[in-house]
Amino acid sequence: MIEKIHWLGHDTFKIEGEVVIYTDPYQIKRKDAANIILITHEHYDHCSPEDVQKLLTKDTTVVAPADCASKLGGKVRTVKLGDSFSLGEVKIEVVPAYNVNKTFHPKKNGWVGYVITIQGTRIYLAGDTDRIPEMKNLGKIDIALLPVSGMYVMTAREAAEAALHDIKPTIAVPMHYGSIVGSGKDAEEFRRLLEGKIQVVIKG
Repeated sequence: MIEKIHWLGHDTFKIEGEVVIYTDPYQIKRKDAANIILITHEHYDHCSPEDVQKLLTKDTTVVAPADCASKLGGKVRTVKLGDSFSLGEVKIEVVPAYNVNKTFHPKKNGWVGYVITIQGTRIYLAGDTDRIPEMKNLGKIDIALLPVSGMYVMTAREAAEAALHDIKPTIAVPMHYGSIVGSGKDAEEFRRLLEGKIQVVIKG
C-alpha cells in the first residue's frame, strides 16, 4: 500500500487504489478526479476551496469538520470527533488533532485527523497536531502520516517519540514541511531518530 501513497507537498497526499483519496489538497498543480477528499481543519493551507475544486467530480465526497463545510462546494459530509463510517469500501474514523504547548490548533475547535482503512490497511493521517494522549488509542496502525516541522505542529523529535511510544506504526511517513514551514532536514531527522526501530519512508 505504501507505494500507492504519493506526497504532493505540505499535508497533501494522493492515495491511489480502487478509489482515489486526497488529503488536505493545497497548491494542486493539475486537475484530477478524487473519490474522497479529507479535510482536517479550516486553515487556508488545509481547507482550500480552489484546490478542492480542481479535484471535484459529481461523485466526489468531501469529508470535513463543520467550520470547513460552508467554504467548500460539492457533496460535503460534515464530521465530528468520534465519527466512524464507510464510503464504499473505505472506512473512515475521525480522531482528535490539537496543540498542547501552543495555540494554533486549540482542542476546543474540534479539528481532526483520520484513520483510513483501505483493503485491510489502516492509515493514520494525523492532521496538524502535537503529541497527544489519544494517539495511544488508535489501535493497530500500518502507516502513519505525521507532521514533523515544529512551530505549528510536532517537531521531528516529538513525532518520532509519538511514533515509537504511542502510535507504533509499521511504517511512518513525514509531512508538513517544505512549503510553509520546515524543510527536508526535518524529515531526515525524523528518519534518523527512528532508524532501526520503525521504517520511515520519505515521499516526494
